[in-house]
Amino acid sequence: MATKETSARAGRAERAEQAERAAQAKAAKQAEKNRRGPKIDNDVYEAELFRLQAELVKVQQWVRATGARVVVVFEGRDAAGKGGTIKRITEYLSPRIVRIAALPAPTERERGQWYYQRYIAQLPAAGEIVLFDRSWYNRAGVERVMGFCTPQEYSRFMRQTPIFEQMLVEDGILLRKYWFSVSDEEQLKRFRSRLSDPVRQWKLSPMDLESINRWEDYSRAKDEMLVHTDVPSSPWYVVESDIKKHARLNMMAHLLSTIPYEDVPHEKVELPDRPKASSGYERPPRELSTYVPDHTATLLGDPERDS
Repeated sequence: MATKETSARAGRAERAEQAERAAQAKAAKQAEKNRRGPKIDNDVYEAELFRLQAELVKVQQWVRATGARVVVVFEGRDAAGKGGTIKRITEYLSPRIVRIAALPAPTERERGQWYYQRYIAQLPAAGEIVLFDRSWYNRAGVERVMGFCTPQEYSRFMRQTPIFEQMLVEDGILLRKYWFSVSDEEQLKRFRSRLSDPVRQWKLSPMDLESINRWEDYSRAKDEMLVHTDVPSSPWYVVESDIKKHARLNMMAHLLSTIPYEDVPHEKVELPDRPKASSGYERPPRELSTYVPDHTATLLGDPERDS
């Protein structure tokens, strides 16, 4: 009898503890929601996004005119919103001036190079901006967690990276480093949304899914990375990205605030009057050219039948 009572008490205590943990998790979730505040209205977002993009065009013109060199590093967990932010930054910029460096896994030859060598090849020349969609910090993150580098290589990276970045800064490169921070709940939500999305399924890889199981390992790796590489000459800036639109605006506004750009005077462009058609030109018959099929016609349907 005593054994049954003891077991019942233990069961009640365990259920009470589970309920308390659930209540604490719910309260923490609500507190996080309250801390974030309301989501920005879409019309306000679009207007501010366009204003920031217009300022980025000014930065581009200033970089080209002054010969400045800008490097922006985007790091963070998978599905943290780095790619979407880069897309908005580059939407109206010239690919001849602003490049995205998103390097694949190193080749056998590259694995035999000095670790930073293939990233150095991507650095900007005068009048260029390079956005690193992941960078040399792969070694502090995925390589560290997944065991793709040795402990000695990792320790060397932590020692050399502040020195490497100091060299870039001393040479005149404007280096900015952003860490996109996303909660485990929001990351999982984004992973699930990609499973059934035909245009984003490619973003899911076995490495992404493994990051779910190794959440704490990646957290420890990030914390250690910041301890060694968040230095005054090249600090890290953390972007809270559970709300994608907020993250984009916050990151872009901050980047603009750190670059000493100015409006660059340019000559006013005026369209010339179209010259009068000459009497000696005739357009070749359409039958001589091969046109793409009118796919849109199949979408519009038959106007006579639909009327």
